[in-house]
Amino acid sequence: MTRPETRYTKSGDIHIAYQVTGSGSLDLVWVPGFVSHLEYQWEYPASAGFIERLASFSRLIRFDKRGTGLSDRVAAPTLEQRMDDVRAVMDAVGSDRAALFGISEGGPMSCLFAATYPERTSALVLYGSYALRSWAPDHPFGWTEEEWAVRLDQIEREWGGPMGIDIWAPGAAGDDAFKQWWANYLRLSASPGAALAVMKMNKEIDVRPILPTVRVPTMILHRTGDRVIAIEQARYMAKHIPGARLVELPGIDHTPWFGDQGAIVDEIEEFLTGVRHHAEGDRVLATVLFTDIVASTERAAAIGDRGWRALLDSYYAAVRRELARFRGREIDTAGDGMFATFDGPARAIRCASAITGAVRQLGVEVRAGLHTGECEVMGEKVGGIAVHIGARVASQAGPGEVLVSNTVKDLVAGSGIRFEDRGAHALKGVPGEWRLFAVAAS
Repeated sequence: MTRPETRYTKSGDIHIAYQVTGSGSLDLVWVPGFVSHLEYQWEYPASAGFIERLASFSRLIRFDKRGTGLSDRVAAPTLEQRMDDVRAVMDAVGSDRAALFGISEGGPMSCLFAATYPERTSALVLYGSYALRSWAPDHPFGWTEEEWAVRLDQIEREWGGPMGIDIWAPGAAGDDAFKQWWANYLRLSASPGAALAVMKMNKEIDVRPILPTVRVPTMILHRTGDRVIAIEQARYMAKHIPGARLVELPGIDHTPWFGDQGAIVDEIEEFLTGVRHHAEGDRVLATVLFTDIVASTERAAAIGDRGWRALLDSYYAAVRRELARFRGREIDTAGDGMFATFDGPARAIRCASAITGAVRQLGVEVRAGLHTGECEVMGEKVGGIAVHIGARVASQAGPGEVLVSNTVKDLVAGSGIRFEDRGAHALKGVPGEWRLFAVAAS
């Protein structure tokens, strides 16, 4: 999907950044949670995939709240000002009526908007949200003063790093690529002072009195093990919003594009359109690329931990530059290995060759392997036998070599890419013999 252009509209004297993705007949306004950054959300496959799924059945309207992301940086706004920002963005894109998708702290404002402007709200979807974030005698499932103190202190001490993964996305805690993206995402979305101001405002929010006045169709989604917002918050809202439908989903991640994001989007799509498309079982033809550093253990021992980490950072930066240039999609990293997919085998080969040249300037040799086959789409990941074959092909490659399966070679006939026959090989765990070819130097 082509990434949309970031545009601006004014809400009073404040410039609000927004993007529009998709062209469905249904308008869906994504009201973000804590902090956001419109453009950097596209830089992580799981996040980009979540946006694309929502845009597959709607005209998806996203914006950065005032004070965060690409919008004007200002003091912490009120719910009323945020409500005006939504109205301003809807006016700017010509949306007379839209469904609101309020995530986390975007939920209370979405409730207020739906109650105030029912003529402009076709439906309300709340995910991982709440009516009152703090503990109260008649609301015992909010954060206590002690819990607030811990989280506010954490922002002061840890902002700039991958802060809060333990509660916002615990399922991704072992994913180094996500940690790097998350740290960058937080820094780009807000300064420490802005983040503190937002959290302190959230501490005071209480929209419980207006819940009974919400009269639009409402669905509340919540993961039962959510570590940020307790499931009891969702049950409270469902009890007090007339006719609200509550859907409890398994999982511990608060961030919606981690865990089973397909289940969330399926519920939203069916609620808003009456139709559910099961994207999680889709299969697509893709070219898979695996790369890893040759003799990495020996190199790490020679230069030490600090030097190795610096080299890895430079290595991954070089690989990602080439992936972006050849429209590759990063799927996963492990140690010094990279796994990516392409929708065209010739671009995948050229990208692999470019990577070997780019990292050689760092004093690094990589091996690369490619295979084209049908892959199973599993949320932001892909799997299946084609992926295993690609990994096995890479394991047969020598230093600086780009090795491909016969399938890839046949698909790029006429491209001008030349190959050298490397003979038949048995690939571990894959039936039969496979003829492999090395990409010849241009």
